[in-house]
Amino acid sequence: MRALVGLFSLLLLSGPAAAAPAAGHPILGIWRLTLPQLGCSETYRFRADGTSLVTSAEEISESEYQIPDKPSAKGFYRMEDRITKDNGKKDCAGVIMKVGTRATNFIRFHPSNTLFLMCADESMETCIGPFERIEGEEA
Repeated sequence: MRALVGLFSLLLLSGPAAAAPAAGHPILGIWRLTLPQLGCSETYRFRADGTSLVTSAEEISESEYQIPDKPSAKGFYRMEDRITKDNGKKDCAGVIMKVGTRATNFIRFHPSNTLFLMCADESMETCIGPFERIEGEEA
């Protein structure tokens, strides 16, 4: 009984598992963000199980993400992300990410689904990108 109580407590503390995106969701796949001003690029692998792998300079990190099946009325997908693993090395901006860091971003896809912008809110005022889909590779 004590083991069951401990397991139940552990499950409660760990929080809900990431909800996997719907099959065929436009976020799924491998994306590259090129940062010419920093002489660096980042690669994002959004997997169908609701996890992602990001490489940025020396950094390698993994996250759990949630994204709705459909965009909002303004055309943005609200994406919630939480870093679950990080190798402790600097990214393209020279920052070391911390495990547990959470972020909310708003994704706006080009009609071709081969590009997207990542924005701070549901406007085009504070965005980075474009992220370009890398064809022919699996996430």
